Amino acid sequence: MRRTRILTTVLALAAGLLAGTPPALAADPAQPTIAADTYTWKNARVDGGGFVPGIVFNRTEKDLAYARTDIGGAYRWQESTKTWTPLLDSVGWDNWGHTGVASLASDSVDPDKVYAAVGTYTNSWDPGNGAVLRSSDRGASWQKTDLPFKLGGNMPGRGMGERLAVDPNRNSVLYLGAPSGKGLWRSTDSGVTWSQVAGFPNVGNYAQDPTDTSGYASDNQGVTWVTFDESTGTSGSATKTIYVGVADKDNAVYRSTDAGATWSRLAGQPTGYLAHKGVLDTENGYLYIAYSDKGGPYDGGKGRLWRYATATGTWTDISPVAEADTYYGFSGLTVDRQKPGTVMATAYSSWWPDTQIFRSTDSGGTWTKAWDYTSYPTRSNRYTMDVSSSPWLTWGANPSPPEQAPKLGWMTESLEIDPFDSDRMMYGTGATVYGTENLTDWDSGSQFTIRPMVQGLEETAVLDLASPPSGAPLLSALGDIGGFRHTDLTKVPAMMFTSPNFTSTTSLDFAESNPNTVVRVGNLDSGPHIAFSTDNGANWFAGSDPSGVSGGGTVAAAADGSGFVWSPAGAGVHYATGFGTSWAASSGIPAGAIVESDRVDPKTFYGFKSGKFYVSSDGGATFTASSAMGLPAGDSVRFKALPGTKGDVWLAGGASDGAYGLWHSTDGGATFAKLSGVEQADTIGFGKAATGASYQTLFTSAKIGGVRGIFRSTDKGATWTRVNDDAHQWGWTGETITGDPRVYGRVYVATNGRGVIYGDSSDAGGGTDPGPGPDPNPTGACTVTYKVTNQWSGGFQADVQLANTGSTAWNGWSLGWTFPDGQKVTQVWNAEYAQSGSAVTAKNVGWNGTVAAGSSVGFGFTGSWSGTNTKPAAFKLGDRICTVS
Repeated sequence: MRRTRILTTVLALAAGLLAGTPPALAADPAQPTIAADTYTWKNARVDGGGFVPGIVFNRTEKDLAYARTDIGGAYRWQESTKTWTPLLDSVGWDNWGHTGVASLASDSVDPDKVYAAVGTYTNSWDPGNGAVLRSSDRGASWQKTDLPFKLGGNMPGRGMGERLAVDPNRNSVLYLGAPSGKGLWRSTDSGVTWSQVAGFPNVGNYAQDPTDTSGYASDNQGVTWVTFDESTGTSGSATKTIYVGVADKDNAVYRSTDAGATWSRLAGQPTGYLAHKGVLDTENGYLYIAYSDKGGPYDGGKGRLWRYATATGTWTDISPVAEADTYYGFSGLTVDRQKPGTVMATAYSSWWPDTQIFRSTDSGGTWTKAWDYTSYPTRSNRYTMDVSSSPWLTWGANPSPPEQAPKLGWMTESLEIDPFDSDRMMYGTGATVYGTENLTDWDSGSQFTIRPMVQGLEETAVLDLASPPSGAPLLSALGDIGGFRHTDLTKVPAMMFTSPNFTSTTSLDFAESNPNTVVRVGNLDSGPHIAFSTDNGANWFAGSDPSGVSGGGTVAAAADGSGFVWSPAGAGVHYATGFGTSWAASSGIPAGAIVESDRVDPKTFYGFKSGKFYVSSDGGATFTASSAMGLPAGDSVRFKALPGTKGDVWLAGGASDGAYGLWHSTDGGATFAKLSGVEQADTIGFGKAATGASYQTLFTSAKIGGVRGIFRSTDKGATWTRVNDDAHQWGWTGETITGDPRVYGRVYVATNGRGVIYGDSSDAGGGTDPGPGPDPNPTGACTVTYKVTNQWSGGFQADVQLANTGSTAWNGWSLGWTFPDGQKVTQVWNAEYAQSGSAVTAKNVGWNGTVAAGSSVGFGFTGSWSGTNTKPAAFKLGDRICTVS
């Protein structure tokens, strides 16, 4: 279910796409060294997750199809694999708005050519103008023409269209319908240059809400679709008759019969509705128009379907139901090019109990429905749904009739019959692309099968990410569909987070020394805004809200899971021990602060608000403002504490008109040092250390050495490697980032509409298993503290502290013991482990191998037991016995 989404951070943007691969720069005291690495990039599979307002089949080449999304770019269908290939991943940071696709057109004369009209918002949310992108290699590469106005791929009315069209007879001619009162535009040189059609008489006048001061709902939705009558032209000469839809309830359809030189309102047309689609059946001479009283894609209370006879000018109301019986608008209009007279349309705005699809095989004379009532509330469906490839599409729901799970859809503005195959149909919803390959069984009375046809099309907005040291490698907080626990990045998870289902999860965290404890917060129209898990996010239960909470905000878990600090929307910062059954207000920290936890000390939490850093040492009860100066004045900031080291904090953020960059604190936020040479940074994350490195790998979305990209450092930011390239930029990547603590070089990148991208390094020198380092048998004395921190029937949790009581530092360690009662380790954090029978060996991970004399290192684990759970009596560091305390 797609809701309006905007970027949640103030963006510092300038015009222009990045070009070329950044060179390696020489080391300089004020400029970090930048190297390059070759990464392989994939999506952590969700399959869909967003609104697909347009599907476009090429009319002259079989199996060539495209899909456009409202914020996540465009895709091309790959018939051999039944998957979608993303086409706009090259859109860079400065032009992030060009990931919103307002319209798309495939050239039927030259199928290698494809065009995309791009731009996300027409109001101030997107500071850049729109553009028309053109490709002569099916979207593999693009050229761009900037427009003198904005386009709205994620604005109201985005399901109408298509606004962009190629003349099917003279393919150097294109038309583009513009929003915001900018009229109709034309190109005569294959999209290279554009000019307004001076004679077009109507720029539109409909706005969803004229009183909206943000400019979002108050924008004039403008000129909404262009349809050519190809029968009125010959190859090489411009098509004479062109129909254009306009967002004007009294004057919705215009026509030119002289190749766009003059235009007139189509006589006799119905009024009181907006024309969402205009589709022409040239063989029978009918222009079909789907009408709604609203612009969509989620609003619409009344609708009609009309047929216009192009030869006689006769209008016929062919609506499948009486006007009084509609509570929705019509859209999703298509005709079967193989079987003239077959037409289909959708009730796009019918949320309850479901969307409806209508089909006629006699040019709209009679209709059948995809489902109907036998005896209310019992439904009879002409279809079956198989969502086994994307099982989360049920939302984990078990609704009462007449609702069903999964739904047939909602926001179904795009529905297309394959022009070469009457049995194949695809349609977009607010969450996926569905399709069928036996559509004509509808007409014989058999059931046709609907399945997701969405693999490769990833369209989630990512709000937070976590990669725990054990359990699932990835936990995600997503807009609109809540989030997922990925146990396998290459497979679609069975279900999103449920119990409760947040419309958007805004923040999540896990307890560093007990990764089974996870917390998430999010938005929900009614119900709790916080949930907890004790099994690493596999299952959830709702917490309780403090008074006044209206949204998720940010949340942090204590290092051992003993407590939580929550900064929700609508209320101040609060803290709780246990699982949030009782919250108390924190003092000393302002409402709306971003909160995080120290990853070692369970009593230490951190916060940031409006340039000030805050620290609590009593579990979040009281915070004290740090005296640190020079931090970003605004709230476009992300910060995180390093696992394994108390008080080690990294902070990224800022804006181009003030402090902007990356800061590091080693004293719990009392002071921060700004990294020179990092001009801008918006996120910070940590991953497994490189072989031989004593510090975890840093990842950031930043501008370093004049180049915007995703960067990695294995030496605390002294040098940086750009790990993405200009073909892999994904627009805006400033929300969150994290490395993987178990796989060196792996990074998870949050995008605003392209889902969770993860990259793996080709740098074999980094290694994937650093092991104990070059000195697996350190010398000197050692002391071990073994403590069972929690025990239940059949299971327990333990913490181990290993102290270097000798006189020299360790560079790697390996600790062994034997369980006296046959206990079994089930998972470990902050260490690698192996078990053979009762013997266990735990060794350092890359970042905690160095242990100075007089210092200690800790790790934890969960295990199983039966009968008794006696503590181990002895521990060996290499070949030496440690003192047990």
